[in-house]
Amino acid sequence: MHIHVVGICGTFMGSLALLARAQGHRVTGSDANVYPPMSTQLEKQGITLIDGFSADNLSPRPDLVVIGNALSRGNPEVEAVLDQRLHYVSGPQLLREQVLGERQVLAVAGTHGKTTTVSMLAWILDYAGMQPGFLIGGVPGNFDVSARIGDQRAPFVVEADEYDSAFFDKRSKFVHYRPDVAVLNNLEYDHADIFPDLAAIERQFHHLVRTVPAHGRLLVAAQQPALERVIEMGCWTPVEHFGTSADSDWQLLNSTPDGKGFTLRYGDQTASVEWSLSGSYNQLNALAAAAAAQSVGVPLATAAQALAQFKAPRRRQEVRGTVADITVMDDFAHHPTAIAQTLDGLQAQHSDGRVLAVIEPRSNTMKLGAMRDRLAEAAAKADAVYWYQPPHLDWSLQEVADVSPVPARVFTSMDALIATLVKDARAADLIVGMSNGSFDGFHQKLLDALAQQ
Repeated sequence: MHIHVVGICGTFMGSLALLARAQGHRVTGSDANVYPPMSTQLEKQGITLIDGFSADNLSPRPDLVVIGNALSRGNPEVEAVLDQRLHYVSGPQLLREQVLGERQVLAVAGTHGKTTTVSMLAWILDYAGMQPGFLIGGVPGNFDVSARIGDQRAPFVVEADEYDSAFFDKRSKFVHYRPDVAVLNNLEYDHADIFPDLAAIERQFHHLVRTVPAHGRLLVAAQQPALERVIEMGCWTPVEHFGTSADSDWQLLNSTPDGKGFTLRYGDQTASVEWSLSGSYNQLNALAAAAAAQSVGVPLATAAQALAQFKAPRRRQEVRGTVADITVMDDFAHHPTAIAQTLDGLQAQHSDGRVLAVIEPRSNTMKLGAMRDRLAEAAAKADAVYWYQPPHLDWSLQEVADVSPVPARVFTSMDALIATLVKDARAADLIVGMSNGSFDGFHQKLLDALAQQ
């Protein structure tokens, strides 16, 4: 079957394309913004990429068109699909019908940490010899690809996103997945472009809860009021809580200040982990992953052994290079909470020099300015902040810089930003660039400029 994916370079759609290719289908795809790492791994798997949207991309006529949720009416390729009466579905629908089938499904949902937690869970199951299938919204460090079919008898691990499925299906993606085990990692307001308030997102999370069978399991983060409200709407599945509180079913203990050591506890079982990641939030992600793995038969001790060898996904605290003892890191954090947690973890781990944060607010939520009042405080753990004002941001980041508790500047030119960083940086500094987009090649441009000094 020839499957054509419109919007193929999004993290979810790209991963879905890899699964379709692994099933033996001919896969093509188009997108308006083709960039690594997703474009690279797609091309390596023999998937033809077309830059830009056009009716011409639908010739020869595909058997099935998968339309990403970033596309809407008015897009020339979408209009051609409708005009030609082609068979089309959303990505989540294709995943449910063509991939998940009768397999045991483990889903990870939450405002933050989905990609990292799913990567941990898939790696734990793989380390335990289960050969799981998975779909991850990024490129995991322990695997070569973001998605694979795996052993059809093994569980399938999926990143369960609350964003809507397509312009013709406004349900959250995760409603399609019908998991046997669901992790609810955290929940706060996000996606201001489609949700009017937190209550609307809680309702979608409850739709997910309603699909988990009675023989399954819900693993819910403790001390999360929004998640408790979700469960109070009605629950028909056994619930276990995970967190730092003593009454949690799964408990995090003995965390070291730099975040590199901690202990997992479940009942009378404990297992210690030493790894390279930073931040207490990553330790909680590990706890959730271990709990989910245990629900399908992986012992806690085995999960701890796997976590000790875990590598963070691409663009999650990914060191891109070091020049003259100045380290340049790439991180996906784009929500105020994620920015704050990441910088806090990096400060605890990086004691020899300064942490300089370079932040591009570019998500749909940021475009609307829904989080602007939280940004200055979110970046307060950095020693200095360099805000990059992208062209699509309709409000001024100077409002954020003016109330920053740490030195902050705003740049509208990438060249000026790079030049200033080269001038300001000194040995032992860690420069972390935060964006959920390509950031106009910032990280490599900075490394090149530093190397020329």
